[in-house]
Amino acid sequence: MDVYLVPVGAERYELYCEIADEPETRGEADPPRNGFRRLVDRFKQMIADAEHERLHGAPASPPRGWVGRLRARTLRWVAESIAEQKLLWHLRKQDAAVFHHPDDMQDARASSIRLDHLERDLKKHRKWLAIDSVLMVVLGVGLFFIPGPNIIGYYFAFRVVGHYFSYRGATQGLSGIAWSNRPSAPLTELRSALALEPDARVSRVHAVAARLHLEHLESFFQRSAVST
Repeated sequence: MDVYLVPVGAERYELYCEIADEPETRGEADPPRNGFRRLVDRFKQMIADAEHERLHGAPASPPRGWVGRLRARTLRWVAESIAEQKLLWHLRKQDAAVFHHPDDMQDARASSIRLDHLERDLKKHRKWLAIDSVLMVVLGVGLFFIPGPNIIGYYFAFRVVGHYFSYRGATQGLSGIAWSNRPSAPLTELRSALALEPDARVSRVHAVAARLHLEHLESFFQRSAVST
């Protein structure tokens, strides 16, 4: 697995990866109970639907009924959330990774930034896993007798699964993965793009993304970068 330390500000960096989606295999040690296993399966199906819509576009015909419209909006929200979570979701199944960082940065400094990111992610997702688990139980039971789909309960249920995967990924990244640092000249060039005018910046980022063979790096950089 390749992970990239992307400069998005004068002293700001984000972790980034691109991995082709592969079918999840049954029998993983993810969920401890059958009920949670079914919830995880539904979560993965929603992620697959959201990714398909992101890559191939929304259906030509608009969704019918309020349930269809709500599902379409939910898929858009899931698709927007995937980029932030996906790296951690993939890390949970890795035991080795290559860490690409700007070549004007010492390995020790790059490793320190990676550890800071993963420790912050672990704390954040551990906190929200606990909060959303409580809300899922309370709202799931409280809304059980209301007719119609329990949209609120499902919402928190999916958040629980997402935070669970992210927490496991951060834990694995901190203590279960053998990291190999690799300096990268294109990432150093990406930092210099922060000071360019918008048109020139787009051209520079496009060239860097092509050299690194990262299809979605441009959109990630445009979302994350802060002008200097």
